[in-house]
This record gives sequence, structure tokens and C-alpha cells, in this order.
Amino acid sequence: MIKLFKVKEKQRELAENANGGPPVKKQSAGELRLHKDISELNLPESCTIQFPNGKDDLMNFEVSIQPDDGYYEGGTFLFSFQVSPIYPHEAPKVKCKTKVYHPNIDLDGNVCLNILREDWKPVLSINTVIYGLFHLFTEPNYEDPLNHDAAAVLRDNPRLFESNVRRAMAGGYVGETFFTRSM
Repeated sequence: MIKLFKVKEKQRELAENANGGPPVKKQSAGELRLHKDISELNLPESCTIQFPNGKDDLMNFEVSIQPDDGYYEGGTFLFSFQVSPIYPHEAPKVKCKTKVYHPNIDLDGNVCLNILREDWKPVLSINTVIYGLFHLFTEPNYEDPLNHDAAAVLRDNPRLFESNVRRAMAGGYVGETFFTRSM
């Protein structure tokens, strides 16, 4: 039975390639799942998705988040996503491309979000990850920090934290670190 499927698949490939076009590239299971996830996206209005390499490269894309509430209201933050061919069995790699003063995002753009690490499960989707990132801006978590200084300020002096966030988003120094404008 298996050989029969392979013969039929080979015949279909030969028929598709006989049209004189380039050979049809087979999509990996990860690409198929990602295509489904992207077609079913239900993002908040303040989030957008872009494909800088064109729609032919679904495995690498960017998401822009513009929080409409909380400390980061009015800012724009860009995240790059790299999705593995074995997705959804492996979480996407996510980096923040906007330098941000945030307890859960370090100055190199690494993101501390449990569903991108130990709590990842194949039933989760790109939509879930984007909502998780959005939630980091509405509810920063000082208990699981990557930027320990920002976490300590948020925990000990929320008013100073808010001032530091505003200064960073306006384009300025917080301590000895310079942040480019993200508002």
C-alpha cells in the first residue's frame, strides 16, 4: 500500500513539473502548520504582522506591537520570529528588535516568556505567542526577569519605573543605557 502512494505521488510530481515550470517544493509539516496558524490569526488591532522576505518565506516574519494600555502605551515594539521546520514541536525563536526598558526583555532583545521555553506545547500557536508578548507590555512581571535592574525598580518603586519607561521610549538614557525613540 505504501508503494502505491509513492507511485501516485511521483506521478503527480511529474505531471506538475511537465508544465515547464520549476519543480514544486514540498512544504514541511512545520510550514503547513504555520500557514494554518497565520491564516487563523486573530490579533488585537494594535498588533500587525509583516513578512520582510515576502510571502514565500513564512518561517521568518516580524510582529509589531503597539500597547494601548499600561506603562508602554504609545510605544511601538518590533519582534522577529524564526520558526523551525519541526514547528509546532519546537517553539518559535522570538527576539525583540526594539531596545526596550522592560523586566522581561533584556537589552539584547531576548524575551522571557514561559510559553517560549518550558511551557511550550504543540497545541499552542503563533496567535498564543503574540498575545503572550502583548501581555508582557500590559503586565510586566518582575518575578521572572531578564533585565534584573528594571525588575528591581518595578518591584521597589513603580513610579520611578514608569518614569524610566517614558524616558526610554522618548529616546534617552536610563542609567548608562541609551534607548532610541519607540513612540
